[in-house]
Amino acid sequence: MRPWPSAGLLMVITVLAGCRPETDDSQNNRPPQAARDSAPAAASPELVAAARAQIGVTTRYDPAYFPLSYPGGDPPADRGVCTDVVIRALRTQGIDLQQRINDDMRADFAAYPRLWGLSRPDRNIDHRRVPNQMRWFQRQGWELPITTLADDYAAGDIVAWKLNGNGLLHVGIVSHRRLDDGTPLVLHNIAQGTQEQDLLFRHTIIGHYRMPG
Repeated sequence: MRPWPSAGLLMVITVLAGCRPETDDSQNNRPPQAARDSAPAAASPELVAAARAQIGVTTRYDPAYFPLSYPGGDPPADRGVCTDVVIRALRTQGIDLQQRINDDMRADFAAYPRLWGLSRPDRNIDHRRVPNQMRWFQRQGWELPITTLADDYAAGDIVAWKLNGNGLLHVGIVSHRRLDDGTPLVLHNIAQGTQEQDLLFRHTIIGHYRMPG
């Protein structure tokens, strides 16, 4: 079994995994609006349902390094980070990012970001890092244009952000529920477990992806 990282390395893993480890108070700055259901073209209701099913189950934000089984390895269901929302939702659709990303990195390790000082893939953590998820989505042809138009973001789309203030990366899944102004809500885990919140245009979008239908 791979040894657990030291406390110092856990801090590095927390930062480089890309999800924000503290409460995002900026979400409280915008007046609340009523949410409504919508069914835009190219929606993926199954992926949205799989992400929403994590609400009330994944109740903690926990960026710890976990030795995982393979394939299909997962941290305890009650905890995780932003990437785990995407991993768990896609797994219900027959896509195991742990195995898919590990396979791709073993085939072409140099194609992935070299941010962690590793010389080979680590199937316990690689798929739980935002930059690696983004690269895999790109390499699968899932990438879509980044815009500021709400209607360009369909339910089930995967979006990555660079968070204002601290520059960390974050990822989530677009909901089918929208505010009165048409802005979709996002299913994600930013600090308090999986939630459905108004986040889409609160931070700088750096990636927009859609699973093939």
